[in-house]
Amino acid sequence: MKMTQMTALLLAAAMALTACSSTAAASSTAASEAASVEAAAAPEATAAPGEPAAETAVTYPLTVTDQLGREVTIEEEPKTLASGYYISTSLLIALGVQNELVGVEAKADKRNIYSLSAPEIQSLPSIGTAKEFDLEGCAALAPDLVIVPAKLKDSIPQMEEMGLTVLAVKPENQADLFGAIELLAQATNTTARGEELEMAIDSNLAALAEAVAGTDAPSVYLAGNSSVLETAGPAMYQNMMIENANGTNAAASVEDTYWAEVSYEQILDWNPDYIILASDAEYDVDSVLNDAALADCTAVKESHVYQLPHAVEAVDSPVPASFLGSVYLASVLHPERVTEEYYHAAADEFYGNFYGFTPESYE
Repeated sequence: MKMTQMTALLLAAAMALTACSSTAAASSTAASEAASVEAAAAPEATAAPGEPAAETAVTYPLTVTDQLGREVTIEEEPKTLASGYYISTSLLIALGVQNELVGVEAKADKRNIYSLSAPEIQSLPSIGTAKEFDLEGCAALAPDLVIVPAKLKDSIPQMEEMGLTVLAVKPENQADLFGAIELLAQATNTTARGEELEMAIDSNLAALAEAVAGTDAPSVYLAGNSSVLETAGPAMYQNMMIENANGTNAAASVEDTYWAEVSYEQILDWNPDYIILASDAEYDVDSVLNDAALADCTAVKESHVYQLPHAVEAVDSPVPASFLGSVYLASVLHPERVTEEYYHAAADEFYGNFYGFTPESYE
């Protein structure tokens, strides 16, 4: 990230930390802070990513290690790409190589992030999903490089037999997301852009940590997509969002590595301060607030039930903008430190710089 951007975010965090000692002062400081954050953290004009600097340029043939530990040699700089995973597609847009895509995952036409940043890819041929990948359809496109989720590991040998060069990504935590960025930036000769992307994410998370430092950590129950009776334990990516926002995961004792099914009795026993619904929840906040079985839960009694943002994309998945899920959650848990304006400014800057648009909605 450019120094001016990093400084702006750290300045915003510092301003948030000066929130006041009295109610009257709080109102005044919040108003001042909102204006300052909006001005200081407003995104700079977004330029199309240029060629990487000479010292970071990639030479081919290039051998990389993907996130399944496979050594893959890319003979020439890829000019055509196929992505069978929404996370890698979003990442390729952030790296500025969306025009090289010739095939994308199924249901790309349903993703708002694409319609806002690269609408042309929504009409590209589908190469399927992790469950139903279209091997023949992908091979027919003859892409120079194919990126797939690690779940497709058993299909990779067949892809290679068809003459495809394949990289697998598995961004299940922050470190692995950075690993995926570095892998695809190398493979597509966009290392300078990849470094800028990593620095932007890292600087935002550092600014957020500064903003919420020293606050009490309320308990958070993060409910799943299908039901309020599903939750994310400490092994899930969503747990990091809670920790980044200085919250405590109410389901810290859960050992499942995927969404865990729990009972109403268990939720009441945990008695979380907040209930947060997943971005893509098939139910809404009102249904939880009006659920008689949860009437005695502190989060429901205090109307502390919220849904993670979903207007642009699901920020509770490991996409490049996933840090915004942490920023939003902090604005809910610690509004005296992280205001809505802070969250909006961070979203404007990131999407403006890496996706070329300013969100019309932040929810």
